[in-house]
This record gives sequence, C-alpha cells and structure tokens, in this order.
Amino acid sequence: MQIQRNIFTCGNIKVTFFKNGHLIGAAVILVQISYPGCDDINLLFTGDYNNKNIFFNVPKIPKWVTELPITIIQESTYGYMDSSEMHKCFKKNIKSCIDNQGTALVLVFSLGRAQEILYKLKKMQDEEILDKRIPIYFDGKLAIKYTGMYINDELGIKKQMLDFLPENLIFIDNSVSRREVMTDTTPKIIVTTSGMGTYGPAQSYIPEYITRKNILIHFTGYTAEGTLGYKLKNAEDGGIIEIRGVMSKKRAQVEYTTEYSAHAKADVIIDFLKQFTDLKLILFNHGTNDSKKMIAERAAKEVEAKHIGILGRQYFFRVDAYGLEKTLSTKFD
Repeated sequence: MQIQRNIFTCGNIKVTFFKNGHLIGAAVILVQISYPGCDDINLLFTGDYNNKNIFFNVPKIPKWVTELPITIIQESTYGYMDSSEMHKCFKKNIKSCIDNQGTALVLVFSLGRAQEILYKLKKMQDEEILDKRIPIYFDGKLAIKYTGMYINDELGIKKQMLDFLPENLIFIDNSVSRREVMTDTTPKIIVTTSGMGTYGPAQSYIPEYITRKNILIHFTGYTAEGTLGYKLKNAEDGGIIEIRGVMSKKRAQVEYTTEYSAHAKADVIIDFLKQFTDLKLILFNHGTNDSKKMIAERAAKEVEAKHIGILGRQYFFRVDAYGLEKTLSTKFD
C-alpha cells in the first residue's frame, strides 16, 4: 500500500480522506474503484458529518470530487430538523441556575463537546454573564487528556482558539475530590463525562444530584434510547427513576440542548448534496427511521439525484457502475 498525504492506494482501489467538521480527526472518505474494461465506481462516505467546527477550518469538498459520477452514503441524524429550528438555551439555563445559588452539572462528550463547552463558559465570563469567581470543575480522565492534546499537540486548531479555558477552572482527578465537590452546596459548575450520563464520573454525580431541588443537570448532546440521559429527560418532575438499582425521586431540573451538536442539520445536508453535479445514488443512514425517511423525501424534491435509498436493518443496497439493487439482509435476529 502506498500512502501520499491523505490518499491511500492499493491495486485498483484508491481511498482519499477529506477534513470533516464533526470532530478533530473525522473524515469524509472517497473510495474509487477502477478496473480495466469496467466503468469506475465512486463511493463517498460522509460518516458523522458537519461542515464547520469552532476549533478548525473545514475546507469545501474539491471540485474534482463534486463533478464525479458518484454514490454518497450520507448520515441523517438530524434529518428532521433545520438549523433555524434549534432552541438555544444553554447560556440562559446556566445563568439562571447560578443566579439562584444552584449547582449546574453539565454532561459532555470527552472529545469535541467538552472543549467547546469550556470555551462557551469562557465566553460567558468575557461577556460578564458568568461571574469569574464561580468555580468551574472539570471531571473525566479522557476529557482532561483530550483537552491537553488540544492545547499542546498541534492538532490543526486555529491559534486564536488555543486559549479556550475559562478562569477559575479546577480539574478533578480522584474520587476524594469528587466527593468534596458534591458535598459543597455553594454555587458552582461541574463539566463532566459521559455525554449521555451512563458512564464516567456522571455515574457518581447524577444519583447524588437528581434528588436535589437546587441542581440543574444539563445535557449538551444526543442521548440515545436506553441511556441514563434519555431516562432522565423523559421522566416527569417528581417521578421515580431507577438509577443503578436505586429508586430516586427526580427533583433536579433536567435540560437538553442541540445547539452544540456535531452533526449537520437537514438544511446543511441538503446544501452538501446539492454541490454534486452527477449524483447516481444517495443512501441515507445513521438516523432513526423517521429521520432517514424525512430527509430522503426532502432530497427527492430538492436534490438532482438518479436514485435515493434508505439503509435499514432488513435490507441493504448493492451498488455498481450501472445502478443499484435492493437486497434482503442475511442477518437474522
């Protein structure tokens, strides 16, 4: 295998990686298959996709790619929502909690979301929305490690974004310190993992805080069905929740926002697809059935594509240079 920058070749197959705004290190992947006597096959996998990131610049897909006869396998996590439909509530909720002498527990993903939330808290301080004397605790080994990499490891982050840590930031590195933080009743902010509440230090904080009235538990990203975050979001105020085998009464305020999502919304997905001039096929995946169906129907109206398909558990598509064939899956439940 020969490697040249972001291009990998092996025989008749070439793979090219393009920068993706979803996370540091994420890529949109072009697979080109070429055999003598056969038409070329070009497959573009978006993976989890976003067209922007506050920490680094995201170049547009080159023109030579957008002009290829191509099949795109496109994620559709937020295929049901446009960017304009996002409800921005994080700053307001945090301010209200602190102004009322409460504690805000902010759940983040280790890579990307943790660093962005720290930056947003710094901006709140700069804008005098948040008092710099309010302690901000940062917990989660992996999140702390990634934050150090952001600052020290030359990951292509814009120079002006390297200074993203808020003032009065305190790192939590052991369970003793964590217990001291939880027993302290003064106003504070705790930024911790995991983003869906099921793993990491959140397993200690949530059972302790869910029963307290002066607590805000704020999720900053997607919470999948079956996770603790999903359970908390859907529980009624004052309702009983089972957490790790213990029944607890939900007294804390639980909030959720999509404003920091690392996934493109439906309007961004459509704009991304529109730039391709010879779309043979679009296959939507990585979304709920409803989300995939909604974005597929919208793409059929707004995007020039020969075929549009929806990937599901019961079937898949075989793709060649001549078109596609829908096939029953060989996987049995």
